[in-house]
Order: sequence, then C-alpha cells, then structure tokens
Amino acid sequence: MENHLIHIDIEKMMHTANGPMLLRVNTEIEHGQLVALFGPSGAGKTTLLRILSGLLIPDKGVVKFGDTVWYDSEKKINLPPQQRNIGFMFQDYALFPNMTVEENILFAQTVKDVKAASELIYIFGLNELRKRKPAKLSGGQKQRVALARALARKPQLLLLDEPLSALDAEMRVALQDEIRRAHELLGATTLMVSHDLNEVFRL
Repeated sequence: MENHLIHIDIEKMMHTANGPMLLRVNTEIEHGQLVALFGPSGAGKTTLLRILSGLLIPDKGVVKFGDTVWYDSEKKINLPPQQRNIGFMFQDYALFPNMTVEENILFAQTVKDVKAASELIYIFGLNELRKRKPAKLSGGQKQRVALARALARKPQLLLLDEPLSALDAEMRVALQDEIRRAHELLGATTLMVSHDLNEVFRL
C-alpha cells in the first residue's frame, strides 16, 4: 500500500525579534488529517509552512510526502514548489492585482477547468464578484478568494497561514465551515496556522 504519511524532520535557524532561534521539527502527519499549528508569534509556524511548500530551504533534514522525497539535505534533493502538489493561502492573500477574482482562481489550476473554478466561486459566495479585481474587494472577500485559489489546484496538501485573521466573528464561523467542507471534499491533508484556540477547537 502506498505510504501516505508526511514525514518532517528539519532544522532551520531563524532570525527573530528576540535574536536567533533554532526551529527543530520532527513529526509525522497522516494523510487526510486536519492539523493546526498553534503558538505565539515568532515560534516558527509560518516558517514551517514555507519549508513544506518549498519556498524556504531548511538548514538540514528531510521532508517526505508519502514515498516522494521533497527535501533531503544529505542527498541534495529539493523539489521546487511547482513539483509539490500544494495549495498555499498566505496571510496577506498574495492575490494578483491585475487579475479578476475568476482569473486569480483559474490561474492557480494545474489543468484549466472553468466548471471547477465556477463551483469554487459559488461555494465561497463570490459569484457577484467574479469580474472584480482585488482592489475592489473587502478584506473578507479577498480572504475567500485566496482560499478558493488555494483549493483550485486540488492540492494533496493545503497550507493555511492564519486564514481567518482579518474577518469579523460571523464571517469567521462561516469560513471555518467552508474550510472544514473543503478539507472533506478534497480529502487533502490540511495544515493550518492559528493563534486562536477557539478556532482550532472548532475545526
């Protein structure tokens, strides 16, 4: 049977506001789990997401997704982000300002599928906004577009960096349900950074 564990064993020296700090993570995550990374600012939560996505290189260690090695310092293996099947929702959304909502979502797809993009637009209540550009969206709307875009490539691993931080209480609860639904729909492994314990427990 195919191995579905994500194996993480890395070290990375971080330069924080309180000086240098060694981030050391050694853990395994089972395929299909929804896992929350919880802790204070500067603890290395976002750094770990960036390492998993391939945007940041650890100082040493191994990252394996199932039987595929994503990173191995000794064997000099480091798969680029586009070869890791991930969806990443950044804290600042990182939407393309020159593209509409619909174009942002389509751009993220590995295989262009207008029907699947429309379904995501519908699920996240973005139908009336599909032709708008990010500058014309509220914080909550941008957040929903960023989440839809992260899901658009049908990732095996979904990384969410403080996905609900900019929302009011009502919208947070609604989007928590969307994240849970998206997680169940995709069957992806979801790793979410949060500093809100209530949110973690709810999910």
